[in-house]
Amino acid sequence: MQFNKLDLSSLLAISHNDDYLAIAIDRGDRLDIIEIPAPRAAYEGLVQLNEIVASDDPELAASADFYQLPGVQEEIPMLPVHSTMANSIGYDRDRQLLQIEFKNGSVYEYEGVDEETWEDMLSTNSPGRYYNREIKGNYRSRRLD
Repeated sequence: MQFNKLDLSSLLAISHNDDYLAIAIDRGDRLDIIEIPAPRAAYEGLVQLNEIVASDDPELAASADFYQLPGVQEEIPMLPVHSTMANSIGYDRDRQLLQIEFKNGSVYEYEGVDEETWEDMLSTNSPGRYYNREIKGNYRSRRLD
């Protein structure tokens, strides 16, 4: 885990509306309001962070459950596969997310994968061929770091 030092002393307030985070910044001679695209979970996380930092109660931070923070999801359980393409695959039914750990170690998530597609991939004799035919290029994906 890498830490970054933050100087938020000029930050006066934040709000969230219509997928934008509004930030009020004190520039000394003026007040700037900046809007940046951000999910509501970012705003909720900042509000919770402020409560933890402003609190004198050291137990508040210790009692915060990481997986209860806004926007944080539990890891997807992965299953090993016999494939020249992948080491393991996993699926989250609630979020319809397929996750694949490739042989090179990179991990990708694929959004909107229905349960039938997951079950077909799980039961196929060749996950690599199934991936190339049914998954690759057909679903929105992102690399996880």
